[in-house]
Amino acid sequence: MANWTCQAVVHDVYGPCMRIRIVDAFTDRPFAGNPAGVLLLDMDSFPEDRWLQQVAAEVGLPETAFAHPVAGHPDADWALRWFTPTSEVNMCGHATLATAHVLHTTGAATGTIRFTARSGILRAGGAEDGTLTLDFPTAPLHAVAPPAEIAAAIGAEVLSVHETGPDIGELLVEVADEKTVRALAPDLAAVAALPSRGGVIVTARPDDPTAGYDFVSRCFFPGIGIDEDPVTGAAHTALAPFWSARLGGSTLTGFQASARGGLVRTELRGDRTLLQGTAVTVIDGELLTTP
Repeated sequence: MANWTCQAVVHDVYGPCMRIRIVDAFTDRPFAGNPAGVLLLDMDSFPEDRWLQQVAAEVGLPETAFAHPVAGHPDADWALRWFTPTSEVNMCGHATLATAHVLHTTGAATGTIRFTARSGILRAGGAEDGTLTLDFPTAPLHAVAPPAEIAAAIGAEVLSVHETGPDIGELLVEVADEKTVRALAPDLAAVAALPSRGGVIVTARPDDPTAGYDFVSRCFFPGIGIDEDPVTGAAHTALAPFWSARLGGSTLTGFQASARGGLVRTELRGDRTLLQGTAVTVIDGELLTTP
């Protein structure tokens, strides 16, 4: 990365290399939340897509983020892209949080960071305690009739289904209660075949009103190479307006009940949604191949 070089012995043996980090997002401790690869590129454009996809497949995490600084852009300081092990996605919250965490903790950026991405201009602000706040577009929800096969695909009775727009592209599915969400064991092949991008966001109210969160969710995206996403920031741009309309508040907290688990604090501001969380770097190493 900028102002950083590989150890001399590594450079001599392998040639030029890049610094790559693994960051756990939407958590304040290692091995929880959602892990993301973060690669800051010391160049003014992205390498070819094939190389980016190969790196993401090698990292093997739900998403790997690639960012490079941009000059002369009126609204952005960094360009940002995200890849799952199998494909590029339009929007990713946890890997954006992870990227902002790396930029702030390394001193590569300060204050509010502006990213240009497929989903438009995204912002990430940081507080002194390490809390990060993402400013993302709110998903345009559209209620639809539940597809005939969806109950069998997720293995639960469905109360409502919403489309989430092009940036997310998954179906938002409401079920009866938190117990149902936690017990889900979906047929992933059937989920991948649903009329969406190949995934579902399943949600319900908490069983315990004193639990410390306002709604619970799990996310299954086998159509893009992620059987279950541990904590999905982008999904909360759909969950926030969905639950705000039902609960009557603009500021809510969601708990994603995966095995790793994580809290996402949300604030609905019309066509923008704020997502708040913390992150922890768990691996800092060298990518011994370059584009």
